[in-house]
Amino acid sequence: MQPVIEYRPAQGRPEQLVLLFHGWAQDAAALAPLADALHREFPQSAVLVPESPTPADGGRRGRMWYSIEGLAEDLTLWPARVAEQLDRLAPWVRAQQQRLGVAEAATCLGGFSQGALLALELVARHDGIAGRVLAFGGRFCTLPPAAPQLTTLHFLHGQDDTIFPVAEVQRALEHLGAHHGDATVDIAHGVGHQLHPALIERALFRLRNHIPLRTWQAALGAARAARAAGSCDDD
Repeated sequence: MQPVIEYRPAQGRPEQLVLLFHGWAQDAAALAPLADALHREFPQSAVLVPESPTPADGGRRGRMWYSIEGLAEDLTLWPARVAEQLDRLAPWVRAQQQRLGVAEAATCLGGFSQGALLALELVARHDGIAGRVLAFGGRFCTLPPAAPQLTTLHFLHGQDDTIFPVAEVQRALEHLGAHHGDATVDIAHGVGHQLHPALIERALFRLRNHIPLRTWQAALGAARAARAAGSCDDD
């Protein structure tokens, strides 16, 4: 699986790595606006958009990561189809990290719809394989029993999404919060199941401004240790 779109820094090694996965019956070009925006905002990053090698169901144009045939009638088929793709995707992500010399913590996974779902499920299975996830119009296939502790999840969703209703994302946020996960949600009103420019802008805002919960916790822990050491010195 080779990247169809690949941005690299004009000079020097990449400081961050962004891997983006398209939705069902799409191709890499569908994520070009997002890839372009990320490259402009973070010029020292590498931004890669691969394409699934599998044509979409039913002769539709575009590609798919897994088939959706029969899922409406039997959702129990869904987890196995997703898991099969994760077994292939995880080694590919690690190979790109090694090729470009970027650590897991400096890696961001993103995607739209089916691609967003794969990114979410991947970090649920391999916590810390990426420092962030940008999930546009996506959700978990099944809520993870434990929230990722080394990955921040950013959900970016249309209020009028009928494929993955926003209520499902809100339930995921509640679940993650109850399990001490780090997640944000941005909801665009009047927007359906689409990669809307308003959501791309919010993704850039989150990447620029959101400090991961684990960073706060590490800083607080260091501060407490310093205060405790100071108290011992005073004694």
